[in-house]
Amino acid sequence: MTVKMDNVGIVVEDLAAAIEFFRELGLELEGQTVVEGEWAGRVTGLGNQRVEIAMMRTPDGHSRIELSRFIEPAVVADHRNAPVNALGYLRVMFAVDDLDATLDRLRGHGTELVSTEVVRYEDVYRLCYVRGPEGILVGLAEELG
Repeated sequence: MTVKMDNVGIVVEDLAAAIEFFRELGLELEGQTVVEGEWAGRVTGLGNQRVEIAMMRTPDGHSRIELSRFIEPAVVADHRNAPVNALGYLRVMFAVDDLDATLDRLRGHGTELVSTEVVRYEDVYRLCYVRGPEGILVGLAEELG
């Protein structure tokens, strides 16, 4: 049996800001559209819905993020400020070549470190969590060596 990850979904209020944040991180906008109607609601269990989505792809083409802005129905929960030990989906992790340069680029989009520092894990990685627009939690890892 073969299983391949297709994408991770993140619901946002400001789709344009989220797109720009992930572009700055290095992802490419694969496409943008509106998904609506009864058929879509049968998939999600939400009934009749209207959602603006943007698919972001890593440059290697192996990973994607689906950013969704719900027009209908209204969003029912807000997890933007949940701590890293909250139950359920919380963060997505990206490997980057230069963690310091990545952080410098992302700071222009209101990104803040979750902790006060970038942490070194043995001689293997430099790691940190950041909060992007709308509190999106993103892990960044730079492999050392």
